Amino acid sequence: MGLLKNLLGGEEHPPLPEDSYAVGRIEEVMPGLRQLVSETNDRFEVVPAEQSAYVFIGKPPKKFGMAWVTGDKVANLGELAREKNFSPITLEKIEDELSAAYKRSESDQRYTLDLDGREVVVTPSQDLETEVNRIIQALLK
Repeated sequence: MGLLKNLLGGEEHPPLPEDSYAVGRIEEVMPGLRQLVSETNDRFEVVPAEQSAYVFIGKPPKKFGMAWVTGDKVANLGELAREKNFSPITLEKIEDELSAAYKRSESDQRYTLDLDGREVVVTPSQDLETEVNRIIQALLK
């Protein structure tokens, strides 16, 4: 399995330790994460945050979408862009900011978590959480 993942471009990560602070944060938003995971087959990378989780969907830092989960509520960047009528240029700038934040975290430890039979990557990075939170919260104002 490891060889196949490496050939296909995936990386292997250790399982998320059960005593990690990230486990508690993920449990707080599990209903929304389950909903999100059931809606798409793309790769997920969860960044646990305080009372929420940010989810990179796809293949960051190049081709990805962004969603965030608070409790059982799921929102995403595409819906927000339509709701706030962001221009394509504004949306591209936001995606560039998120991509740059992700790139800065590439050396951070990543883990895997089995979520309803799907392997999900978890990145419990305080720096990435802070940057993504700043970007998303600025958009929500």
